[in-house]
Amino acid sequence: MNEETSISSRRAQLSDVAEAAGVSLATVDRVLNGRAGVRASTVAQVHAAVQKLGYRADPAASRLARGKSRSVAVVLPAGTNSFVAMLVEQVSQLGAWLHELRLTARIDWVDVFSPDVLARHLASLRGQHEAVIVMGLDHPRVRAAIDDLCDAGMTVVTLVSDVPASRRAHYVGIDNVAAGRTAATLLGRFVGRNAAAGRIGVLMGSHGLRDHAERLFGFQQVMAGEHAHLTVLPALQGHDDPVRTEQLIRELLQQEPQLAGIYSIGAGNRGIAAALEASGRAQQIVWICHELTPHARRALLDGVADAVIYQDAGHEMRSAFRLAQARLNRETLLADQERIRIGVYVKENLP
Repeated sequence: MNEETSISSRRAQLSDVAEAAGVSLATVDRVLNGRAGVRASTVAQVHAAVQKLGYRADPAASRLARGKSRSVAVVLPAGTNSFVAMLVEQVSQLGAWLHELRLTARIDWVDVFSPDVLARHLASLRGQHEAVIVMGLDHPRVRAAIDDLCDAGMTVVTLVSDVPASRRAHYVGIDNVAAGRTAATLLGRFVGRNAAAGRIGVLMGSHGLRDHAERLFGFQQVMAGEHAHLTVLPALQGHDDPVRTEQLIRELLQQEPQLAGIYSIGAGNRGIAAALEASGRAQQIVWICHELTPHARRALLDGVADAVIYQDAGHEMRSAFRLAQARLNRETLLADQERIRIGVYVKENLP
């Protein structure tokens, strides 16, 4: 067995890279950590050796060597959003795992519907943490605040709702356009072709939330192309507040006697359920909503909701921390492991 075969049968070490590149361990360390003072030709030699040997840093060893934990701020919407509560619960359950990753987490509740408030809060985090996980508006001030954090050397991960024009490191969440298209397919088929004059209500948190805007776009695409016999009404904005949501749906039910379906893009499911039940029309109106919260589960079981489009809160939080940690440590992750998939629940397949 030659030396190259022997190395390939085990994990390549820094010493293997140094030997293959013909340099010292200290030089390899300087190159891999991007420090100055190394000739360009030597940098090229080291990177060529890394590629040839398939060298990857040992995450556990690097975390152990570092010793000190890194701080992550998790910025989430203030209020009574049940899905956000599920995300918070997931963070609380990850304590031991985060300790192994040498990460500490702090949760901040912010009015994410106000770009000024959210941008100011993000600015206040500069230099206070190594990474930020944020769920918020796609707005110029928010994008600028995220870029400022990145300029300060911090890692930013967007959660559930993306801010793609910013320099954030990663987005963790479902394909929201596909989610909206899925909702339209379900609602259109459940309503059926017989509702020739049927009208469809849409309720969202805010046009400023990119996940909501993308879901609406996907929904309208499919409704216009495949269910054009149904009229999609202008979207109402409930700011994910169940009280406001209930009032908006009560008014919609009074104004629209031919209402055949409702697509709720964001939170506030308890308000929609209350309005539908009070109207006595819950069994005649198809309702598609998002996130398997306790309120959505009860609505499915009671036959008030017809389907729930689902994203795994636990998977999202674990992925967000893994991506932040990998970016900080320059580690490699599997893309498939971090892909958040769209699920659909009806009463019969509830977990």
